[in-house]
Amino acid sequence: MSQVERVLPITNQLGESPIWVADEGALYWIDIDERRVFRFHASTGTYDSFDVDTRITALAARASGGFVIAAANGFAFWDPQTQDLNFIGDPEADKPTNRFNDGAVDRQGRFWAGTLNEADFEAADGSLYRLDPDGSIHMMEAGIAESNGIGWSPDNRTMYFTETMRGLIWAYDYDPATGAISNRRPFAHISGEGIYPDGLTVDSEGFVWGAQWGGWNVTRYDPTGKVERVVRLPAQQVTSCVFGGENLDELYITTAWTGLDQEARKGQPSAGALFRIKLDVQGIAEPKFAG
Repeated sequence: MSQVERVLPITNQLGESPIWVADEGALYWIDIDERRVFRFHASTGTYDSFDVDTRITALAARASGGFVIAAANGFAFWDPQTQDLNFIGDPEADKPTNRFNDGAVDRQGRFWAGTLNEADFEAADGSLYRLDPDGSIHMMEAGIAESNGIGWSPDNRTMYFTETMRGLIWAYDYDPATGAISNRRPFAHISGEGIYPDGLTVDSEGFVWGAQWGGWNVTRYDPTGKVERVVRLPAQQVTSCVFGGENLDELYITTAWTGLDQEARKGQPSAGALFRIKLDVQGIAEPKFAG
């Protein structure tokens, strides 16, 4: 395992939701609070960005082109070339303090994303939703205290879902044919003062990589939930991670500086940076939304 490197001389207020788009050889990620999408071109080491007229909280590539997104106020399609933003629906329009958060596409082309209550992150009134390729929206779980990272095991039989304010990564039995989830049980519990589980990804060996907000690290868990290794970072607020690169053996990690006071930010000049580390394991190619 190599050393963690800072990829670009920029910092994000709330960097999140990194995805690797293989046919572009590019990493996309977002700054939720700045309403901006970034794109890093791995072959040249350059980047560009797009201002978006909404708070994007998660995105994924579409098979038909462009992206499907979770925005603060619902699901939408977004085209970075035209800047068109077409909303699909908001299942929590009746909850003005709730917004969507992290999301991911399963290998059958469905987009999953959950919600949180911005007025009270500990309030268990968030939910987990599934957006199907036909545009239908299904509530899959309720009573969630801040929805976060989502991923699937290589055999498609287990789904992992982070509930941040309870300090838990849950595991579910997953039916790839129907998109049904069942038999929820704790997979990993993250504890410590001011430390919470955030985004996650799953590698080709079935190990789960979980970012730890407030924890200065990304932790790799084996399929039983046991800690296998910890990747330390020079930034406290670690938000998410994804595998990228030509061989999917580079872990890209997003961070944030939100929540840090002036003194803490001065001691963390890399807070909010995008990081990368070359690993001895590979990730799994990310599927595209089928709708």
